[in-house]
Amino acid sequence: MVNRSLCLLSLVLAVTCSWTPLQAAINEPVKIEAGLVSGVPARDASITAYKGIPFAAPPVGELRWRAPQPAIPWQGVRKADQFGSGCFQVQMQRDVSSGSEDCLFLNVWTGATASTERRPVFVWIYGGRFTLGAGSDPLFDGEGLARKGIVVVTLNYRLGVFGFLATPELSQESGHNASGNYGVLDQIAALQWVNKNITAFGGDPNRVTIAGQSAGGASVLSLTASPLAKGLFHKAIIESRARSLRSGMPSAERGGVKYAEAHGARSLKELRALSWDQLKQGNNGNDEVEGGPLFRPVVDGWVIPLDYKQYYTNGLPSDVPVLAGNNRDESGAQPQPSVKLEQYVSAAKTKYGVMADEYLKLYPAASDQEAALAQNAAARDDSRLATFLLATQGARNNKVYTYFWTHAPPGPDRDRRGAYHESEINYVFNNLYATNRPWMDEDHKIADTMSSYWANFVTSGDPNGKGLPTWPVTEGKSPVVMEVGDNWGLMPVAEKAKLDFFRRYYLSQQPW
Repeated sequence: MVNRSLCLLSLVLAVTCSWTPLQAAINEPVKIEAGLVSGVPARDASITAYKGIPFAAPPVGELRWRAPQPAIPWQGVRKADQFGSGCFQVQMQRDVSSGSEDCLFLNVWTGATASTERRPVFVWIYGGRFTLGAGSDPLFDGEGLARKGIVVVTLNYRLGVFGFLATPELSQESGHNASGNYGVLDQIAALQWVNKNITAFGGDPNRVTIAGQSAGGASVLSLTASPLAKGLFHKAIIESRARSLRSGMPSAERGGVKYAEAHGARSLKELRALSWDQLKQGNNGNDEVEGGPLFRPVVDGWVIPLDYKQYYTNGLPSDVPVLAGNNRDESGAQPQPSVKLEQYVSAAKTKYGVMADEYLKLYPAASDQEAALAQNAAARDDSRLATFLLATQGARNNKVYTYFWTHAPPGPDRDRRGAYHESEINYVFNNLYATNRPWMDEDHKIADTMSSYWANFVTSGDPNGKGLPTWPVTEGKSPVVMEVGDNWGLMPVAEKAKLDFFRRYYLSQQPW
């Protein structure tokens, strides 16, 4: 080991010396591929946070709509005490934009004191419909989970038009006859960074778990289906997204051409010349092209080669242990549902088409009240069944653990929102301190149990551990799921006829 005092003699020597990362002093620099970086103490002084580390070059100018390039090296010590900018986004239903194109940063929380520790690594991918979100969101603060003995990484990836625009000219330029997956390529670049650099933070590049919620969960599915990501991770956690959100290449390209023309650009050169302010109209991806949202990952034959049917028929290219589940009050379910019978029947016919009559027999309703209850029952069965099918058909050779989250966080919106979409995240990250709610002792106990399950899975591929209720592997012959939150134990997935219905429905779906 090089004497640390010698390395401190000068900045030049500091750049060239072989540092031992994560000495006892919190702010001593660690050496990564692009240069030296120092962190800052978290709330708990035993955890060091490294914020705003570039994992790729700024994707601006001629790098807009290209695969991410290596981060630009720096001289001296980069102080990682502030989050980097989030990627450009426009708030839903508001003409308020934020972020930057220069946004490919990640953040690390670690309790390691030496690079030889080899702690398991948890890489988080945020949700937000592929148009919103940032790794710096307080909801994803990694300190609480890092206290469980793992290294936590959150990252940014390009969103909306910058992350998922596809056009024939972009496909031709790529050399792979593919375009539209720049946000997914950013995620892969971040995983490559982890593979090369995480030992500097006491992490183990051979024990990496990718995890995400909603669009982040869909991203995890895309990564398990991508040959470009194979070998970069070893376990996967999918929260609230057991089905991928993907477009087909032809419709994605047609949608991209339409988008470009609406912005006055008839060539890729003209597109790259437009400012982000000019491009923001329609960036939220609410526009639909041939029945699908405009900005989503694309089944392009290169980054993502599989469509729904191939995915469930052939299994996952990265067949790794999986933990996956859904929340009680999401995907159309509500704590206090209100729907008209006519709306319920009409929506069923629109969604299920030739299978609508079968659906209405399985979930019958003769009044508005019955329609509301049937809608909730179907939405909850649908979410559990989608996860069950992922477990029993998508992942073939590894263990899968499935859950159903049932706890409603405290607060004035508890009765209205229930166990809403993303309500489990604070508990998973063990960071109730990051969200302003009137947390009770019960919530802290739930957070400790949830984060322990997640940390155990990240460590070993099995969520079970001492003092925790037993969580069995999900198997096709036993359609049950682990309830987590209000209770800890097994519950039925759904009746056999409903399971069969949704299986056939999913397999009938084609990419947009």
